[in-house]
Amino acid sequence: MLKKIQKFIKLPTQDKLLFIEAFYTLGMMKRAIDTKPLKDITKDLHHHKGYIKHSISNTKDKDLAIHIGDIIQKASRYTPWQSACLAQSLTLIEMFKKRSIPAMFYLGVYKDDDMKAHAWSIYGDSILTGKSGHEKFTVVSSIEFIPKEES
Repeated sequence: MLKKIQKFIKLPTQDKLLFIEAFYTLGMMKRAIDTKPLKDITKDLHHHKGYIKHSISNTKDKDLAIHIGDIIQKASRYTPWQSACLAQSLTLIEMFKKRSIPAMFYLGVYKDDDMKAHAWSIYGDSILTGKSGHEKFTVVSSIEFIPKEES
C-alpha cells in the first residue's frame, strides 16, 4: 500500500487531479447504475440503435482523450466497489463532457451459456475503455456525446 501511495505522490499534479476526478466519477456512475435506468443516466446523449461508426475526432484532443482513458482504467483498479465496463464508459463520457471532447460508447451482447453484456468507449479509432474482449460482442446500441458548438 505504501508503494502505491508513493507512486501516486510522484505523479504530475495534472495526473493526480485527473485520477481523483476519475475515482470520484466512477463512484457516482456506479451509484447511478445501481439506482437508475440507463436511459435516465444517458438522457442528454444521442442514442442510436445498433452500430454506427464514430468519426468525430481531432488530433488536438486525441492525446488527452487517450490519457483520460488510461487514467480511468487505472482508477477503476483502486475503487473499493466494482468499476466495470459500463461505469468506465459513463465516466469517460462525463469527463469528456467537461472538456467538450466528443466520444461514443457501445453496448453489446454476447450469448454463450448465458447472456453477457459489455460496454466500451472510443475516440476516433482508439478504444479507451472496455477493450478486452469487445470484439465478441454484437453492438445493440451506440451512445454518443457531441459537444455543442461554441458561438
